Amino acid sequence: MSDTHIDVRPIAPLRPCGASDHDDCGLRLVLDRLGERWTVTALAELSPGPRRYSELERALEGISQRMMTLTLRRLERDGHVLRRVEASVPPSVTYELTDLGRAFAGQVASLLAWSGQHRAQIAAAQARFDGRSAGQAAARL
Repeated sequence: MSDTHIDVRPIAPLRPCGASDHDDCGLRLVLDRLGERWTVTALAELSPGPRRYSELERALEGISQRMMTLTLRRLERDGHVLRRVEASVPPSVTYELTDLGRAFAGQVASLLAWSGQHRAQIAAAQARFDGRSAGQAAARL
């Protein structure tokens, strides 16, 4: 299958989920989804209520049609999004968060709030580190 295909394939875990010595499987599944660029914004756009595909496409500025389809399918596969097709001409597709998706979106909102509150501290720490690293590099010359 080519990289441009939009089917959602399961990611093979390092070890099988459910093994008695492997308790982080659920966390890895969540982090895999959060690590994708458009997941958080898609969840935020769906949080107020159901949205049609075209509305989401306009709201997620900069997303390609392929990435939007992949993001929504992955969220649907994980049980966070419900996709409804209305029999009309042309067909209308609506997406909405499931109960699981709303709970996930709430957790993501907390993470976004935390990152906003600590952005200045993180930037300051990065500047200190970068200054120290630049000084160490200059001392080696």
